[in-house]
Amino acid sequence: MKIVDEWNDIYDENRQLTGRVHRRGTPWGPGEYGLVVCVWVYDGWGHLLLTRRAPGKSFAGTWENSGGAAQAGETSRQAIARELFEETGIRAEEDEFELLDTDMERNIFYDHYCLKRQIRLKDVRLLPGETDDVMWASFGKVHWMIRTGKICKIIGSQFHRQEKELRLRNFNKFGR
Repeated sequence: MKIVDEWNDIYDENRQLTGRVHRRGTPWGPGEYGLVVCVWVYDGWGHLLLTRRAPGKSFAGTWENSGGAAQAGETSRQAIARELFEETGIRAEEDEFELLDTDMERNIFYDHYCLKRQIRLKDVRLLPGETDDVMWASFGKVHWMIRTGKICKIIGSQFHRQEKELRLRNFNKFGR
């Protein structure tokens, strides 16, 4: 299997495109920033969709939400729609994703989204080499998974920061 180079747009510290690109896996230069997108899929009944990282990946065997790096030429919403489809087979239009927050860490801008979907686990299509399992998890289970190291620290800290907004959206106001 031939490995294809992945290229990402380079942004400046004000999140303006520079017109240059960066090859994934190489160090970022001074003043260069990339874009990573993440999405919490929720069902409206108090559950979040998690996937498990496949063997051979960093943090293999830990659970996470879907996401990844935006490719060169992609907007944030194009990237999250692509990443979610690649990792789960779930299709969504760009305008269906709700932006939860944006932050920056080292050389990366992060856009965090949420998306309401009621989907049966048997209909999720995992990407071989990326993910190897899927589950719906309650907020309590997510907290337990974070405490026991089943969710890696960075995803856990993102969850804690976004939990209030996720809870506001995720509980069906008429069914409970």
